[in-house]
Amino acid sequence: MREKILREDGRESVVEQGVHNYSGEENWVRPEDPLLLERLEWFRNRKLGLMLHWGPYSQLGLVESWALSDADEEWSRNEIDWDIDAEELKRQYFALSKTFNPLRFQPELWADLAADNGFKYLNFTTKHHDGFCMWDTRTTDYRITGPDCPFHAHKHADIAKRLFDAFRARGLGISAYFSKADWHSPYYWAPGMRPDTRTSRGPTYDPKEYPWLWERFVQFTHEQIMELMTNYGRIDVLWLDAGWVNDYRDQNIRLGEVVERARKAQPWLLSADRTVGGPYENLITPEQTMPERALHVPWESCITMGTAFSFRYEDHYKSVRQLIHLLIEIVAKGGNLALNVGPQPDGRLPRTAISRMKGMGDWLKVHGEAIYGTRICEPYSAGNVRFTKKEGAVYAFYLYKNESEAMPEEIHLPWTGEAGRVDLVGGAKRIGCRRTESGIAVRLPESERRAEEAPIAHVLRIYS
Repeated sequence: MREKILREDGRESVVEQGVHNYSGEENWVRPEDPLLLERLEWFRNRKLGLMLHWGPYSQLGLVESWALSDADEEWSRNEIDWDIDAEELKRQYFALSKTFNPLRFQPELWADLAADNGFKYLNFTTKHHDGFCMWDTRTTDYRITGPDCPFHAHKHADIAKRLFDAFRARGLGISAYFSKADWHSPYYWAPGMRPDTRTSRGPTYDPKEYPWLWERFVQFTHEQIMELMTNYGRIDVLWLDAGWVNDYRDQNIRLGEVVERARKAQPWLLSADRTVGGPYENLITPEQTMPERALHVPWESCITMGTAFSFRYEDHYKSVRQLIHLLIEIVAKGGNLALNVGPQPDGRLPRTAISRMKGMGDWLKVHGEAIYGTRICEPYSAGNVRFTKKEGAVYAFYLYKNESEAMPEEIHLPWTGEAGRVDLVGGAKRIGCRRTESGIAVRLPESERRAEEAPIAHVLRIYS
């Protein structure tokens, strides 16, 4: 399901499968703080992050949170195959916290796997729309350390802390996903505040008619954010979801107020108030897609390794070739890839996901110089060729759709700049090239042409 909606500020927003897509480049506001500008360049250099959607919902192998919203039932409940009405579904969903017990959770192993295979930061769901907190909050018992959750007595019970510490220890940045909506909070979905029991994404009351109740939700939200920003070590990005909670739709949580409070403790903090635009959306966040053209502002596509953000039993994963091509395409357009994996309910990462991460790592160990720290380079992309640049070098990626694709004797690149020297990244140096009407033609070494399988890409380094 894909539709366009008109926001109250007059701007058009795309909604796909019930999820806002992304705000446009024209809505990006350049920060004035030199430190934030420096941190945005740091972020743009990272290129590849690991995103993890994990919570009690993982036990069902269904979509995270969204099945709770009656207004989104058309797409969010299409996998529910047992006889159950909407109210019982909500009761059973919220009760999943009483059986969530990921005893095989290994935070250091996850961090090692990410760091050893080219991932540069973690984006972890501290709280999704369902309101379940994956950290030891004081604001609610609906948390991983709550008395009803069997995992609360485990040594790794404060999952967010353990993950943040483990990934930080391996030199990775930390991005904390936080939903501004909270469908468990009585200050947002307030009992008895509707003539019927039907739920939607927003609060069950009009904040303008009940300002005192809305203020309690604002304070509740601020307290949760400040817990994460003050008790959980250095956080590089506060990644805010639920874009319908914003100043334009009468759900003003005074985000600027709490972000500025957080920056007193962590002055380097970037915020991603996704789909909203304005001064607190420091980076644009396409979801399950990427821009059609290069963007000249910081951005990050969050895209799933499998078919969904949350864990799926017997999921279908993208191949290593597809994932590397995805990464190359995004980087060539100036963005980062936050590649999402859904951990299993027992606390392990799926074997196929581990295999894909290692496969990506093998490729990046050889070709990563053409990815990390690069910037966009015209003509960006043409046919099956993509470009990046860094430190006086231009990199050209010649992509192969599959391993059986025939390799040409010459690779034709639409590069009209100088080409005094061409190297094969991870291979031969100073390989032959000649100027053509539309660019340059690079002759592949015989050893490459005789390979039994086409590589994921031939990566060429061009010096003027």
